[in-house]
Amino acid sequence: MTLTLSFLLLLGLCQNTISERPLSPPQGPLLPRQGPLSPPQRLLSSPQGPLSSPQGPLSSPQSPHGLDFELPAANYETKDSYTPGAIDALFPMVHNFLQVVQPRAFPEDILRKIIQRKFDFSADYGKPESVVLTLKIIHYELGILICALLGLLFVIFMPLVGLCFCVCRCCRRCGGDMHQRQKRNGTFLRKYYAVSLLVISVFISIGIIFGFVANHHLRTQIQKTRKLVDSNFKDLRTFLNETPSQISYAVSQYNATKEKAFSDLDNIKSLLGGRIHQQLSPKVIPVLDDIKAMAEAIKDTKDALVKVNSILEELKKSSARLSTILNNIKTDLEQSLRDPTCSVAPSDAVCDSIKTTLNQLDDHVNLSQLPSLDKEIDNVQHVLQTDLYSLVQEGYKSFNDIPEMMQNQTVDVVLELWLSCGFPFVQSKSPPESIRILKTEFRFPALAAGGGLVLCVDSQVLTNLCLLSLSPLPGPLLPVRAALLCIKNTLNAIGLNIETINEKIYFQDKLSDFLGHINYGEAYTRYILRKFEEYGACWWLGGLVVCCLLTLIMIFYYLGLLCGTVGYDRNATPTTRGCVSNTGGIFLMVGVGISLLFCWILMITVVLTFIVGGNVEKLVCEPYQDERLFQILDTPYLLNGNWKYFLSGMLFNQPDINLTFKHVYSNCKDNKGIYAALKLENKYNISEHFDIEGCAGIIYSSLGNVTAEVINVVLLDAAGKKNLRDFGSSGVDRIDYDAYLAETAKTPTKVDLLTFADDLDGKASELPSGNLKWSLSTGAQRIRITHHSEVVPFGSSLKILHQSIQKLQRQSSGLRVEVANIISSLDAAQDFITNNLSPVIVQESKNYGNMIMGYFEHYMQWVKMSIREQIAACKPVATALDSAVDVLLCSYIIKPLNLFWFGIGPATLFLLPAVIFAVKLAKYYRRMDSEDVYDDVETIPMKNSQKSTFGFYRHQTPQLP
Repeated sequence: MTLTLSFLLLLGLCQNTISERPLSPPQGPLLPRQGPLSPPQRLLSSPQGPLSSPQGPLSSPQSPHGLDFELPAANYETKDSYTPGAIDALFPMVHNFLQVVQPRAFPEDILRKIIQRKFDFSADYGKPESVVLTLKIIHYELGILICALLGLLFVIFMPLVGLCFCVCRCCRRCGGDMHQRQKRNGTFLRKYYAVSLLVISVFISIGIIFGFVANHHLRTQIQKTRKLVDSNFKDLRTFLNETPSQISYAVSQYNATKEKAFSDLDNIKSLLGGRIHQQLSPKVIPVLDDIKAMAEAIKDTKDALVKVNSILEELKKSSARLSTILNNIKTDLEQSLRDPTCSVAPSDAVCDSIKTTLNQLDDHVNLSQLPSLDKEIDNVQHVLQTDLYSLVQEGYKSFNDIPEMMQNQTVDVVLELWLSCGFPFVQSKSPPESIRILKTEFRFPALAAGGGLVLCVDSQVLTNLCLLSLSPLPGPLLPVRAALLCIKNTLNAIGLNIETINEKIYFQDKLSDFLGHINYGEAYTRYILRKFEEYGACWWLGGLVVCCLLTLIMIFYYLGLLCGTVGYDRNATPTTRGCVSNTGGIFLMVGVGISLLFCWILMITVVLTFIVGGNVEKLVCEPYQDERLFQILDTPYLLNGNWKYFLSGMLFNQPDINLTFKHVYSNCKDNKGIYAALKLENKYNISEHFDIEGCAGIIYSSLGNVTAEVINVVLLDAAGKKNLRDFGSSGVDRIDYDAYLAETAKTPTKVDLLTFADDLDGKASELPSGNLKWSLSTGAQRIRITHHSEVVPFGSSLKILHQSIQKLQRQSSGLRVEVANIISSLDAAQDFITNNLSPVIVQESKNYGNMIMGYFEHYMQWVKMSIREQIAACKPVATALDSAVDVLLCSYIIKPLNLFWFGIGPATLFLLPAVIFAVKLAKYYRRMDSEDVYDDVETIPMKNSQKSTFGFYRHQTPQLP
């Protein structure tokens, strides 16, 4: 019943969620005019996706930022898998046994023929086809039939054998005579019979344990059936209740996509204009940066020239002063050396050595030969009269204003653009209503003045828009804003179309009707469950009786073995055995009697459960798990001779559609949407109703009108270029830097004055005391003072001048070439803007349109994928079917049932050898009425003995009263 309900659920859901007729595709908008933008057909069929561009995608078509959609998840109670617990380790033994008994493959052909006959074997029974089919069935069921036949033989013969055995014993035959013959191997036989019976009893006990476990497991699982059914019906209700909310959520996400697009459309200044600016920046910004750096370099060069010239003038003065001081000191020393002391030996030699070094006492730098830099300073100063830095900033501003200029550029807008944008709103309206909307929404003065409007629409696609008696729009309008308004109106029109899809399906009413069927099915299933639980209780009680009956037999056997083994006395004769041993023998015979009395009933139970459980396991459970059962149902023309595919013929009345039970089950098992599982595209094509190709044409046509020419983008005017050229010809790079560096690299004096002074003091100390010695010492002191006061500062300034000249040389190196290169780059950048700005605008408008359309492509793809894969995911239907067949029928019932007969069957069969060994063994435990006495045994009295034919006497032992 649950299987039937699950199938009806699958069928009813697909029938009740499909409208009577497929929705007609919406009327297409105006066809896009041929313009700089590529047609939307190329965009939608591009392998790179809707956002691909030579510069790279603006946004990922897979998941644009802020557009991560996720359907609300449904929580189901029923688990996907069933785990029976520790008993699961016993089921493979049953499966292996059935594989041995029934090793043949699944009989697909036989089942197909049986289904074609509608399970009627009586019709045409005598025909050869029926005979062949019967033989095939017998051949397939041969293993089970043989086992069942053996069981039936056991059922028939065991009562007869038991009856004959009892009659024979009553006639004091078949061991009925209470006399035991003495045998030399009697001890061995007793032990052999006891061990054999014990081993057989152990095997029987294991089978009984299997029976008890299986019976208890079956009872436990039956008690869980109500919970399983309740959870499945609850999941089905959750499935039905969540489906409308999922559809509503998917439809409502168009508004989020639209708001994202509107946000980007309102931000066109930074997105479109900024992208244009970004495309031009690599060509423009480096040039402006170079000019800006050159403007700073001009200032730095002027400062460096002034500094060098100032230091040079100061050093010239210092050099002249140093030269004068050194000449005065040298003159004074020469005057002192004319002293008469220098003519007397040995002073004359000292004086001569001093005279030879006086020519070193002179300055070493001749800065007077270096020209002044006043001319170059004047040239640079003239260049600085033009504020190049401000001109560069104006170039930056002019270039950075491109996004603003894109938005504010004003040209006339063609009225057709407005009407094409307004058409999605008014195409389904009457002419007066259309004019009213155009008046209020678009505010056309001509319409307000009474102009007429004629819309020529084809049966499928709008092919033309004609305006009659419309005056042109007065004044310039903003094209970008007009295009944005056009696009927004188009997107709103798409939203109106999407929102009507849910209404066209009539989904809620259909679900309400189907919920009624679910409620009825649940009530009927509960009624069946009550009956099922009653039958389950009866089966459990019957299985318990069978197991207890076998357990009672085993108790008697175990008690007989225990008492017989414990109470046996090897010294006692058969007639003098003790009560414990005799009781053990009686227990064994009681077990034999119960076995012979009830074993045939046990075997009937085993045969019936074996036939039912084995066939259901092989013909239903195993093929259901590997889906071979669905392959049979999917056989063309099997269930209906006129339909190739039964399921599609039943659902769509189109039997040629390849819709199979296996396909539906597999898709539902994988939690696919019912749209994909039932291939509902054959009844309701989602792609037709979520096609935005026509509306994309309007958007691209609107953006195609954004062809504003950005004017007055001047990076640097003529004054700025002249300023650069003047700086290049200022002569800074033609200064003789080598002469300056060579002169400034010299030391201030020809000799180190401190060394010269020390040497002079040393020579003066060799002279005798007097005016000469004093004059030379005074001169050395003056030389030291000159070094500290003049030479040291002069040397520091000279070093600074040398470094400044080196820096100035580096700055001015290649100045004319650098200026020429900057001007060339500037001209190239200016030409690039002038010649390539319009193509860049067109290309970036296309990229911008791709980005906007990418949002909706992403949404549409997500909606299509959700409807096919996620919305109304029919996993609860597959779970309900699994619960009915795989869990309830196979796991709850068939597997425990098979384990039951697998345990009870061998236990019942082993009762036959157990009876034989128990009867044999009872002779060795019971107290006999007579015993055998040999002639050579003197200890045994010979009275009351009868001569036997074998040379010994039978001794009768009188029974105690």
